[in-house]
Amino acid sequence: MTTDTKNSPPAGLTSRAAGPVTGPARGRWIEHWEPGDPAFWHGTGRRVARRNLVWSIASEHLGFTIWTLWSVVAVELGDRHFTADQLFWLVALPSLVGAALRVPYTFAPARFGGRNWTVVSTLLLLVPAVLLALAVDDPDAPYWFFLLCAATAGLGGGNFASSMANITHFYPDSKQGVALGLNAAGGNIGVSSVQLVVPLVIATLGVAAAGLFWVPLILLCATGALLRMDNLRGAASHPAEQLRVVKVPQTWIVALLYVGTFGSFVGYATALPLLLTLEFPQSAALHHTFLGALAGSCARPLGGMLADRWGGARVTHLNFTVMAAAAVGAWASIAAHRQPAFLLCFLLLFVTAGIGNGSTYHMVPVIFRIRALRAAGHGTSADHRSALAAGRRSAAAALGIISAIGALGGFLINRAFGYSVGATGDAGAAMLTFTGFYVLCAAVTWWCYARSGSAVARARRAADVKESASARESASATESSSATEPARAQEPAGADV
Repeated sequence: MTTDTKNSPPAGLTSRAAGPVTGPARGRWIEHWEPGDPAFWHGTGRRVARRNLVWSIASEHLGFTIWTLWSVVAVELGDRHFTADQLFWLVALPSLVGAALRVPYTFAPARFGGRNWTVVSTLLLLVPAVLLALAVDDPDAPYWFFLLCAATAGLGGGNFASSMANITHFYPDSKQGVALGLNAAGGNIGVSSVQLVVPLVIATLGVAAAGLFWVPLILLCATGALLRMDNLRGAASHPAEQLRVVKVPQTWIVALLYVGTFGSFVGYATALPLLLTLEFPQSAALHHTFLGALAGSCARPLGGMLADRWGGARVTHLNFTVMAAAAVGAWASIAAHRQPAFLLCFLLLFVTAGIGNGSTYHMVPVIFRIRALRAAGHGTSADHRSALAAGRRSAAAALGIISAIGALGGFLINRAFGYSVGATGDAGAAMLTFTGFYVLCAAVTWWCYARSGSAVARARRAADVKESASARESASATESSSATEPARAQEPAGADV
């Protein structure tokens, strides 16, 4: 039996094809992956993780571009005589479908392999790209066909869940904030790309080109993922095992917070071009709406880094407080019809939503790591490593569920704007509603995570004690073992929620 050297992992990793090999290997499967071991991580793991992260970001970026295409295209449909509410439906529907798809997409990498699913999910983006071109190119296309085409754009929203669930397995706990932040930011910037590039494409080639422009890039990214990404055998788990996270209260609490952060980002990003057109019809700022999504995307890894340093709960709590103040400012600027103040408040909302995305997501791996260590008790170092692996699998499943619920915020924000504009003539009522929700999220974050007496904080302190005891046991065993067998370094204790 022969193996394909192109599909062989770097030195230090074990790989085998997913089945008998006769010639080229049938997939890049890494058998042994232990990012928590510093020697493994610095020797080979970091390089492999970075390679997978690069192509994961590329795929997720295209997913976001397709997911949010209608935020720009809806502004160009004036000749169709759709009402404002109908246009907001076209912008909102991809968020709803994308939220629903994030649940099965979460489980797909564990079932089919992260590399394999990245290739498939990227190629699926061809469907909404081509259908958009068909819809806008037909002057007699009915509204229901536009709704159908917009719904398929939700395929791009599903990519986020599978990408994040896959990448979390590649990095140690101490690097989760930055890695997940970069992965998510690379996707989020796809919204900015759409709002910057698509108006230029439409002005040059017509509305139909808004979808077709991305077809070559989708094919290129799928090919890159096929050739350069890997599947992790240790990340595989049965959907029934993954679905256990829905019984964990922390999954739903963090999901609520993610509605306030990511839901705000995608909702504001997709609504802003249409909202600006309706509130300030003569605005010259319409061509600069991409800056809001860009600022929010760039702020996401900052949120992860701040959470790595200060703890996700502290950063998230403060962030929601600022978001509430910015939402009040946006309401006041709408009432006074002051466009500069409106734009500044929305820019602040984008930045804080981005920071909150990173800090909220940082909390998930830490929470499930704490739960796993608590369940392991005072077991052996092997039990400790097994618990950490189980915690990573649970965190990956939870990240997908949380991202699915969070994406509903994009749908709810657009529907709130549509209803508010239709019922009252402006978006002021919607902004006041969002303000109240941010205040609620700030209170929930403080009560459940930020205060020292919260249940999660107490569990973290108990887990730190157990992890330190396990590390001492491992060190003691190493001292009494053969000098030729090097000690296995432990992950640092004390990760803060």
